Amino acid sequence: MRTKDNVLSVFALGGLHEIGKNMYAIEYGNDIVIIDCGNKFPDESLLGIDLIIPDISYLIENKDRVRALIVTHGHEDHIGGVPFFLKEVNVPVYATSFTLGLLEIKLKEHRFLRESELIEINSDSETQIGEMNISFFKVAHSIPDCLGIVFDTPDGTIVHTGDFKFDLTPATDERPDIHKMADIGNKGVLLLLSESTNAERPGYTPSEKMVGKNLEQTFIKAKRKVIVSTFASNVSRIQQVVHAAQKTERKLALLGRSMVNVAKVAMERGYLTVPEGMLIEPRDINKLPPEMVAILCTGSQGETMAALSRLSTGNFRDVEILPEDTVILAAGPIPGNEKNVTSIVDNLYKLGAHVIYGSGSSSGMHVSGHGYQEDLRLMLTLMKPKYFIPIHGEYRMLHHHRMLAESVGVEEGNTFILKNGDIVDIENSIARSTRTIPSGNTYVDGVDVGDMEFVLRDRKQISEDGMLMIIIPMNKQEEKVLADPEFISRGFVDQNFSELRKGMDRITIETINELHQANRFSRNVMKKQIKRAIAQYVKEHTRKEPMIVPILLEI
Repeated sequence: MRTKDNVLSVFALGGLHEIGKNMYAIEYGNDIVIIDCGNKFPDESLLGIDLIIPDISYLIENKDRVRALIVTHGHEDHIGGVPFFLKEVNVPVYATSFTLGLLEIKLKEHRFLRESELIEINSDSETQIGEMNISFFKVAHSIPDCLGIVFDTPDGTIVHTGDFKFDLTPATDERPDIHKMADIGNKGVLLLLSESTNAERPGYTPSEKMVGKNLEQTFIKAKRKVIVSTFASNVSRIQQVVHAAQKTERKLALLGRSMVNVAKVAMERGYLTVPEGMLIEPRDINKLPPEMVAILCTGSQGETMAALSRLSTGNFRDVEILPEDTVILAAGPIPGNEKNVTSIVDNLYKLGAHVIYGSGSSSGMHVSGHGYQEDLRLMLTLMKPKYFIPIHGEYRMLHHHRMLAESVGVEEGNTFILKNGDIVDIENSIARSTRTIPSGNTYVDGVDVGDMEFVLRDRKQISEDGMLMIIIPMNKQEEKVLADPEFISRGFVDQNFSELRKGMDRITIETINELHQANRFSRNVMKKQIKRAIAQYVKEHTRKEPMIVPILLEI
């Protein structure tokens, strides 16, 4: 694909025209450095699929040139695909302390921790990979230890912001390093890659401190138990719940595996402080007066098996929500999850709970971790890039971010709105996008990882029109049919389909006889011809297209 070694190239394998599965790459000479490897979750059309991760076929083909994976922060849409990537392209992973803690949990689950080389970095770190000198700067987000990345190359400087907002009064010490960003910009930035999630929203992102005050007031007013559901990764939000519980002399229980795991990592690595004796086990909740209990749980996005969903249907062992309990959804629904969230809210109201939900000013219990328009403008102003690639968002978000860039001085025509797989090549400080590499989705289904095209097609067919099995008893030696075929319907029509059965019985026998007469008798040919004949007959008489499975039962 490459023609000259001194061409500086940038591309994405995920994160463009979508929310999730972020994965970007900087390529210079014989060296490729990867930024993030995330996942996204399937919609209802992807039946049975657990996760969607980037297609890394290009990186597998060029694995001898892939030098490192740098992770900007620990959200699933940035680390969820890391174990699958390392199993194919095992390179050193650079990440901050908290992010490494989350990665270690994942790699242990995949039994790949021993094979992985994890290197801890911080905002003051520097590393050299080939002719690229790589340094970092601190950004504020909704999870601890987030970094932007600076690639100094012989052809110019490339900056990747990571996910960010400019929160000058955060709930923790995770303040953005604005002075360092300004210094990077003053030295000259050839190309900026900046996230676009909230490019449609005017103003600045509200401060996390607003949430802390509202949580505290709600805890004070609550008559009984307080249940707070938020992203497990939002450690500053968890810390504010701890403060509110401490101020109201409540014990705190953690529900949900990810909440327990993240809190453990955060406490062990010094990102979360919990007073001694505050944490209790779920089984001890009912031993205390309800006004002395607070609960932190997963499930703010309406996930079916998460703790909040099970609590809302009364299916969580040892814990129940009773009338006058207060439930706070301290997270805004990710686009696509609204229906699941409102279903849980309905269930909570039916239980008699006082429910506080909604984002921003509607509840005061959540602020975004992603910068609004003025945050994005400030980043562009600090960096002053010649070229700009908006990343991390659907097309309309990338489009609005381009308009913001042009409003603060990026020349028209110097912004590239790319698709996954599109490459921007920079040579002699001139950027062009004229070529692409393979990209797309890889599906994770249990232990299977791949494109799953045929599996999904079959599942879709079964879900819409069901399945019809045709069992044909055959004499193994003489290759003769021993009895009438048996038809078993699952999700197609009722078992009492006598008239349809008669027709299918006749067509099956006729097809077998025709094959015998034509001396074309073989098991594979027989299955194929029976399937084709029955499918045509069924479609004509029912207007349905079930999956048809002929089974030759040899006796």
